[in-house]
Amino acid sequence: MGVKIVSVKKFAKKVMNHESLFIVDARNQNDFEDWKIEGKNAEVINLPYSEVKENIGQYVHKLPKDRRIYTVCAKGKSSKMMAELLEQAGCEDVYSIEGGMRAWSEHLEPVKIGDLNSGGAIYQIIRLGKGCLSYLISSNGVGAIIDSNRMIDTYVQLTNEYNISIKYVLDTHLHADHISGGRKLARKLGATYYLPSKDAREAEFKFVSIEDGNEIKIGNTVIQALYSPGHTIGSTSFIIDNQYLLTGDILFIDSIGRPDLAGKAADWVRDLRQTLYKRYRELADELIVLPAHFMGIDEMNNDGIISERLGVLYQENHGLNIQSDEEFSKAVTENLPPQPHSYEEIRQTNLGKIAPEEDQEKEMEIGPNRCAIR
Repeated sequence: MGVKIVSVKKFAKKVMNHESLFIVDARNQNDFEDWKIEGKNAEVINLPYSEVKENIGQYVHKLPKDRRIYTVCAKGKSSKMMAELLEQAGCEDVYSIEGGMRAWSEHLEPVKIGDLNSGGAIYQIIRLGKGCLSYLISSNGVGAIIDSNRMIDTYVQLTNEYNISIKYVLDTHLHADHISGGRKLARKLGATYYLPSKDAREAEFKFVSIEDGNEIKIGNTVIQALYSPGHTIGSTSFIIDNQYLLTGDILFIDSIGRPDLAGKAADWVRDLRQTLYKRYRELADELIVLPAHFMGIDEMNNDGIISERLGVLYQENHGLNIQSDEEFSKAVTENLPPQPHSYEEIRQTNLGKIAPEEDQEKEMEIGPNRCAIR
């Protein structure tokens, strides 16, 4: 009969619905410890195929007898062989995840956040395997896309499905953990591409600068730019219809942004504090924060959306409750996570300085995002 296969799209729905899942990851231990599938009700164990293929019977006791088992590897080949091994060892309900972790990294899952006060709607596009979040805002048949990933087909399909004409594509900042799809998407859809000018001084392409206080109108909805440096020197947040605050990589649900990906942590940590403790403090507590990344599946609400009211974050997010400048600077600079994989090459790509082939882009993005300080 052959190995049973589940597509990444179907598997993502199960994660989003918080289903109980049991996953056998067949990659080596180092890759597994660096990055793995997460789900609120997912249990994941590591059984490297290369180590267990000769004596799988010794490991079967680690597996549940009454649950479906999903196998995953880097690209989908070893997980099929692992599934065959498990079936031969007596496991009856085993599925291999098609395309492996590479496909998991690239899958985009759109979710409607809600309706806008002025009419229209806002959608969150979730990249589950990478923790990236992008947004589609629509009003009266026109729209804008913010912080798009390089896999632009999902955005094109969405705009076709909802009959939205995209006029504007924006990035909150120059990304360093993933390759932006902004320029490519704008060309594809005939839209205008916006980027904060302070992040794009070395850019080798044309763009429209977005500056503090600028307003972009789509239908009846207003997107207002708020200069919010700290993660990068040009980081810019967007207030949508006085309802939503798109914070880029400055503020997350359970953490704050890192200031060091251009090698200027000591300088930018002051900007980060100014943004978090003054600029954002002056905004309404009722604004719904929508970040450009999430650090873990625990940040996802029961409705599958990553969001929280700004006032709640000021009560619960530790990064917003550090009293002194000195303590804040120490907390930030001494708790930096490892650099993202290939982050310098990704920055160069997003500046238009290099143009990697698609397979190179895939490899550059492998692994989790590391944009936050816990």
